[in-house]
Amino acid sequence: MLAANNLYIQYGDRILMNNINVVIGEKDKVGLVGRNGAGKSTLLKILAGYQNAQQGQVTKPTYASMGFLHQDMMIPKGKTVLEEAMSAFDEIREVENRMAKIQKELEERTDYESDEYMNLIEEFTDMNEKMTYMGGDTMQAEVERILGGLGFKQSDFGRLMETFSGGWQMRVELAKMLLRSPDYILLDEPTNHLDIESIIWLENFLKDYPGAVILISHDKQFLDAITTRTIEIELGKIQEYKAGYSEYMLLRKERREIQVNALKNQDRVIADKQRTIDRFMAKANKSKMAQSMQKQLDKVDRIEIDDEDIKAMNIRFPPSPRVGSIPMEGFGITKKYGETTVLNNVDIKIDRGDRVAFVGQNGQGKTTLAKILVDNEALTGGEVNLGHNIQIGYYAQNQAEAMYPQATLLETMEQHSPPEMRTQLRSILGAFMFSGEDSDKRVSVLSGGERARLAMACLLLKPINVLVLDEPTNHLDMISKDVLKEAIRKFDGTLIVVSHDRDFLADMTTRTIEFRDQKLYEHLGDVNYFLEKRALTDMRAVELATVKAPAPKADAVENPNKRQDNQKLVNQIEKKIADLEGQLADLEVVMGKADFYGSPKEKETTSKYNGIKADIDKAMEEWESMM
Repeated sequence: MLAANNLYIQYGDRILMNNINVVIGEKDKVGLVGRNGAGKSTLLKILAGYQNAQQGQVTKPTYASMGFLHQDMMIPKGKTVLEEAMSAFDEIREVENRMAKIQKELEERTDYESDEYMNLIEEFTDMNEKMTYMGGDTMQAEVERILGGLGFKQSDFGRLMETFSGGWQMRVELAKMLLRSPDYILLDEPTNHLDIESIIWLENFLKDYPGAVILISHDKQFLDAITTRTIEIELGKIQEYKAGYSEYMLLRKERREIQVNALKNQDRVIADKQRTIDRFMAKANKSKMAQSMQKQLDKVDRIEIDDEDIKAMNIRFPPSPRVGSIPMEGFGITKKYGETTVLNNVDIKIDRGDRVAFVGQNGQGKTTLAKILVDNEALTGGEVNLGHNIQIGYYAQNQAEAMYPQATLLETMEQHSPPEMRTQLRSILGAFMFSGEDSDKRVSVLSGGERARLAMACLLLKPINVLVLDEPTNHLDMISKDVLKEAIRKFDGTLIVVSHDRDFLADMTTRTIEFRDQKLYEHLGDVNYFLEKRALTDMRAVELATVKAPAPKADAVENPNKRQDNQKLVNQIEKKIADLEGQLADLEVVMGKADFYGSPKEKETTSKYNGIKADIDKAMEEWESMM
């Protein structure tokens, strides 16, 4: 087992770890949870051997191997994706060499009863089992399987590592670690670099993994799918729960309620005893008894309620200025980077009030299109039209990292603030959990979560009617994510959000646009509907691939061309419904005015409204028949 004993770390006046103890079994699936800055990443580094505590120690089995994926890894260059992934099996060569040396030593030694001899046999047996598990004979096939699961195509295998973004390079590092089959896998926010489908693949890989897994993640569903133990780090202490994340949250609440009730009962008993003591003290013949009772009462162990870090951001977007019925529209959008085409002749229309999620694999153009729509990226071809009075609030994926590191928090806010908001900057910083003295800190000393909060604070300095968020939850802890999600739900403007976080996207959007093979595919509904729909498509593809009837009937297998035509028709119907719903929303605004009823336009507008509703019902019936 992997054990950490009496770990102590203190920075200035702040105690990060106060003599904590952690034990990880050989097959444990553990989630490390806590607020940003609580010490999760630090604990993971200590367990992995990358950092030492000021006091305490870590012990692990002699021959146990560790795989550690963290946020600051150095990515090698000069090799292709396949070559770099194959380097994971360098360990197999080392194991083979060690086994050969042990075998030779066993042949030469004659102390068959000694502990040293038995230890050599045990080591040789363990390594032989490891060789079998690591699959030395099927290395390339296993490499291709893991890379495929993490989103790489066959055509990517021959590309040089440096031609990929940092997120894709990190996937290769993750693949290498999984291929080595370490006894302990330690992961710090692995989903930050993965799309939804790769996250689901990784979930299935890790929950069936024969070794131990210790992970930090702010993706609730990811934690629930994998972990069976939760270790909470809070205010220098840890609490352990034999449960996944969602059950841990219930147990945590229950634990605190029990503590509160027990403390109330103890306070009541102590108060009763104290009254008796005070009464007896007033009587000379009972003063000795009172003194004895007082000594007993002083020895009572007082119940303590666990300290709880309940600080949270206070986000409220200001009311949105009025904007035209179509804030954003693009035709024939094409984007190339050198010879690589990311988007190929795509159209997009964002209606006022739309709540749209961009989903799909990394590298498919989600961030690129978001940048194009907010005029942060030049087009290769096509055009984008922005609506009347559009005021965009844009949170870029790397916004937190792009801030000037030597500026203070207050200076950073001043750079983004109109003059009339200058007097409110310190109050806004306070709402984002930055105290008065924090405003003079430099950006360079902030954690990833703190930088993300500062970038969010800058968004609130100007009124906006179109909010474009690119991976806003990276680095945010669970409480901050929930607060941000609730604020976005109450935002009364138009929303576009790029995210791979299923829990964050769930029930937030009404349209999901999937990016795949340089094209856009629209699905009405939120991310859960999209995943359900894609799962059905995948199952259909599996069924088609496995049909092996010797003499199939003409209609036994669906015609692939027909299926493609069906999907095109479904997309057209979905676009039509979206357009009609936009028209309906515009009419509802008109009909909601106080002077509408009884006006000359009442009859004509009402008739048009009912006609559009009938068209939507008809289109929905047609859409359902195609599904």
